[in-house]
Amino acid sequence: MSRRPPTGTSLTRRALLQRTLLGAAALGLTGCDRLSENESVVRLLGSAETLNLRAQRLLAGRESLAVEYPASMISPVFRPNGTVDPQTALYRQLATNNFADWRLTVGGLVQTPLELSLDTLRALPSRTQITRHDCVEGWSAIGQWTGPVLGDILEQAGVHRSARYVVFHCMDQLDGAHDYYESIDMVEAFHPQTLLAHSLNGEPLPVGNGAPLRLRVERQLGYKMAKYLKGITLVEHFDDIQGGKGGYWEDRGYTWYAGI
Repeated sequence: MSRRPPTGTSLTRRALLQRTLLGAAALGLTGCDRLSENESVVRLLGSAETLNLRAQRLLAGRESLAVEYPASMISPVFRPNGTVDPQTALYRQLATNNFADWRLTVGGLVQTPLELSLDTLRALPSRTQITRHDCVEGWSAIGQWTGPVLGDILEQAGVHRSARYVVFHCMDQLDGAHDYYESIDMVEAFHPQTLLAHSLNGEPLPVGNGAPLRLRVERQLGYKMAKYLKGITLVEHFDDIQGGKGGYWEDRGYTWYAGI
């Protein structure tokens, strides 16, 4: 399902919200490690993030859809970013036979833990959507993504009522020591455009764009869309996962929600 870009007052509000967030995100991007050590800056970013989350849900609504585009607007090249060729032993091993032995695990606060092969995921009912990817660095690209809706997978696993967040575990390491990870709340997890994408522009995901499986959460900035997925965990909190802020970049000063 698609919709036209909003017009009039709604567009003005969305544009204002996006500019506010991108300004805060850019602040986090510039000298991130240094800024994350400044308590005043940390408090400022935390306040801005809370405001952004509340404004996003108030102005756009919990079920609002990200704009979808016609095929004529797909970018000639969908720029890969972050890790583009993971060198972890696990990834290299699984890539040798085109991920035939790879499994996506779904666990934590669920009734029925799952292990899903790539073939199984490809055989599930899927959604295809053409959306714009907005990077915190200032560039964007439009691509066509296909994969099962995350909410359908979570329904299959059976989510406990105590679960508040969905954590995504990845097979790449930006610093050579810590696995990339991300998290979203239950509103975004059950949003109809939140996908586990196995295809880009009608073809299996290239390695640079996250093969074999990546997250698409279309109402948030690009660093939330974890690539090279290996597992999903439902949790009540993420305080005890790595730096405790809910994501690799969030542990280093970026905002957690990152809505657009």
